[in-house]
Amino acid sequence: MDQIECVVIGAGVVGLAVARALAARGREVIVLEAAEAIGTSTSSRNSEVIHAGLYYPRGSLKATLCVRGREMLYEYCASRNVTHARCGKLLVATAANQIPQLEAIRARGKENGVFDLTRISGSEALALEPALECVAAVYSPQTGIVDSHQLMLALQGDAERDGAVIALKSPVESIDALGSGFTVRTGGDAPIDIRAACVVNSAGLYATKLARRIRGLDARHVPPFYLARGNYFSVSGRVPFSRLIYPMPNDAGLGVHLTLDLGGQARFGPDVEWIDAVDYDVDPRRAESFYAQIRTYWPALPDGALQPAYAGIRPKLSGPGEHAADFMIQGAASHGVRGLVNLFGIESPGLTASLAIAQRVCEMASFD
Repeated sequence: MDQIECVVIGAGVVGLAVARALAARGREVIVLEAAEAIGTSTSSRNSEVIHAGLYYPRGSLKATLCVRGREMLYEYCASRNVTHARCGKLLVATAANQIPQLEAIRARGKENGVFDLTRISGSEALALEPALECVAAVYSPQTGIVDSHQLMLALQGDAERDGAVIALKSPVESIDALGSGFTVRTGGDAPIDIRAACVVNSAGLYATKLARRIRGLDARHVPPFYLARGNYFSVSGRVPFSRLIYPMPNDAGLGVHLTLDLGGQARFGPDVEWIDAVDYDVDPRRAESFYAQIRTYWPALPDGALQPAYAGIRPKLSGPGEHAADFMIQGAASHGVRGLVNLFGIESPGLTASLAIAQRVCEMASFD
């Protein structure tokens, strides 16, 4: 039986960040990934936005780790030549009755330590983005975009440089936490049993399913789990915007917003639909609702311009009609299993917060 200090399950952006942080501290690390490549799920199916930290409740993990992680991420990208841009974002009110909500988000951002948010008028927003229509806006200069795949490759390279091993096509079948340490059994083409002092469950969409298979973990510590699919549409050619445009959030999320990739191409989304199983198909008929929402802030969107692009699925801890749940980073103080860290509900702003999440996991992990 192979023996190692720490097993990290999941090679998405957070799992790779955790592996990098542990390896940098001199720990022996293996990352077990079920897929054939790194970051094939949530980490590569999102807006690739570096969030400033506006929306989350004060003191929440999402707020604190987003704000801390954002600065860590910008510094990391600059030091590793990961392509990114601090392009800024306009959060827009398209009707007068939305202005109180706009002000509330600005106030929440300041509570979270985002102090450079600027309230501007509709005409000032129009001067920045002539194709935009709104009555007021908040400008967030710290919001940006990043090449998520480059980021993950950089994290993988750092982790491997410091001795970590990334094992692809290695699905975890079971974890035994009875007694001292863990026995982790993998499937795939070359099944193995691994003895480990520490296990980090960073399996994303499958984290709760995996946690239910951990012998020695009380099922009461595994939270409810929901799947929310976000659909994205693109437009052919360039759009007349140089910044990200976000409408007012709604009950399901941040609304159908306009983001740009690093080549200047636009994508719109996500609209959120609750699903029962992982399915990445985008229904072209959903474009009808996209047109209506986008035209509240870009009325000149041409008919027939939208094309289905891709879908991403988020692991949510709260269901339809419920308040958005916080990240759940669960260690022995919560569940009583020494050496086990479960990461549940790591959705947006998980990409932005990834390095800060990794730092927190390292503080919680134990190897005795």
